Amino acid sequence: MASSSLSVVLLLCLAAVASAQMSTTFYDASCPGAQATIKNGVVAAVSSDPRMAASLLRLHFHDCFVQGCDASVLLAGNERNAFGNVGSLRGFDVIDQIKSNVEQACKRTVSCADILAVAARDSVVAVGGPSWTVSLGRRDSDTASETLANHDLPAPSLSVTDLITRFAAKGLNHTDMVALSGAHTIGRAQCKNFRTRLYSEENIDPALATSRKATCPQLTGSGDSNLAPLDDTTPDMFDNAYFVNLKLNKGLLHSDQVLYTLAGGATEDIIDGFASNQDAFNNAFAAAMVKMGNISPLIFPQGQVRRICSRAN
Repeated sequence: MASSSLSVVLLLCLAAVASAQMSTTFYDASCPGAQATIKNGVVAAVSSDPRMAASLLRLHFHDCFVQGCDASVLLAGNERNAFGNVGSLRGFDVIDQIKSNVEQACKRTVSCADILAVAARDSVVAVGGPSWTVSLGRRDSDTASETLANHDLPAPSLSVTDLITRFAAKGLNHTDMVALSGAHTIGRAQCKNFRTRLYSEENIDPALATSRKATCPQLTGSGDSNLAPLDDTTPDMFDNAYFVNLKLNKGLLHSDQVLYTLAGGATEDIIDGFASNQDAFNNAFAAAMVKMGNISPLIFPQGQVRRICSRAN
């Protein structure tokens, strides 16, 4: 336990040092149109496919939780093949196109890691969510690890205790964890990730279970990739309906519902607050995204600025 606590303290110290070297005006002189170019790409992608907002946000989350916010998730192979990523992560083509557009204006200037961070923010805004200020100056790694991804990414089957441990290891507290889980107010999940909950758990709204069973058969391997909205109320709008749903046993994933019904007092009050106050959720989510975006970034002279996000220079 002492070693674990020391690791978290070290992580927070490194994040603070890196954060001090990053700046919201990092590209103002070297690539002044960078953020506008990223936003335009995101808005176009989300307008064409509303699911893309959740996909781009998830890419940033899955990047930062493995090796820190270094765009390692964008490298072909490796992390992309991890259990929580393979066959479900999407949006790589959108990031590639945005990177190409940025490169046309400013060659080898804007990192893929920074593009991911800005794209995540702009995706949330595009579907009605809050905005936040993104510090810039991250660099890209030239390595990625499937093993680390399998170890560090929170799985939909985790208990509250395990979820708290995973988030705490990244310097994120209970409120951060619940707020970031609220990203499930948009997006979809694959049948294989909620099948066990449908057929084995009692703390699920009967009507929701019946509806989802229609496209998610009990037999393993049947309909594994079939999708269902994580928020059955407003699946493409960033709001606090996710938390209202948890209070009604309408969380689709085990890892969602346990935050309320099996948390043993750890997170219920936070969910009650977010369910009754949209602004409270928005503010907490924005603050948590800033913290998450500062997890172990690579800062010059570390790392590189990739020319193509899917491969190292």
